[in-house]
Amino acid sequence: MNALPVAKTTRPGNAQAGKNVQRVAAVIPAKDEAERIAATVRSARAIPHVDLVLVVDDGSEDDTQHVARAAGAVVVRHSHNRGKAAAMETGAAVVAMRDADGRPPRLLMFIDGDLGDTAVNTAPLVRPVREGVADLAIALLPKQAGAGGRGIVVGAARRAIEAMTGWSPSQPLSGMRCLTREAFEAATPLARGWGVETGMTIDLLRKGYVAVEVPCDLKHRASTNDLKGQIHRAAQYRDVLLAVNARKMRGAVDAVRHAGSNVRS
Repeated sequence: MNALPVAKTTRPGNAQAGKNVQRVAAVIPAKDEAERIAATVRSARAIPHVDLVLVVDDGSEDDTQHVARAAGAVVVRHSHNRGKAAAMETGAAVVAMRDADGRPPRLLMFIDGDLGDTAVNTAPLVRPVREGVADLAIALLPKQAGAGGRGIVVGAARRAIEAMTGWSPSQPLSGMRCLTREAFEAATPLARGWGVETGMTIDLLRKGYVAVEVPCDLKHRASTNDLKGQIHRAAQYRDVLLAVNARKMRGAVDAVRHAGSNVRS
């Protein structure tokens, strides 16, 4: 029987004594999700150990912030659209301000705003992180009805992650993720745009953090094969390549610095 991996993040002392009271904050970056955000918030509030649901309204032009607040979420708002990475960073910062002194920092569960009633099905992501098996748990989604992509962007992200870390994830672009505060901070600054997940995975694995993929029965608004969907996937491909190339460049610079330090020593 294979042994379970051990997370890099140190588990809280009370967890080691079998009394894990570590809480979870569900952070929902959202833009123009007024139709689905209420169901997503209500569903996220039902996730075990979640005691804070925070919606970061990233410059919506509809009533996302008001609908989310009425559904029971804490809401913070960007005055203009700054992108998913910025919304994630804002959300994590607000959670940190609400963490209580003397208690372990909350785990961060990032959830897309369009999951609706299925958001509660991200619950399986909590256990491996909370129990110290992984620092980062990534949702594996079932095939989505109406999805029109051919896997080009997913394949590019997967190959890059494998080449740079040795790990080949099935769904490298999955945005539903639970991770420790320490791991999140180790991944910042986050890659911009649609490259945020790929960049986060590469950064954490290269620093020795442990990632796992966990099946979750989630349904979201899939990208179709019409012009809008093709434009979306083109933007994804661009951002993934930018994130990967930035990390290749960083790796090359670090290698040169390391070689230089060895010569001087």
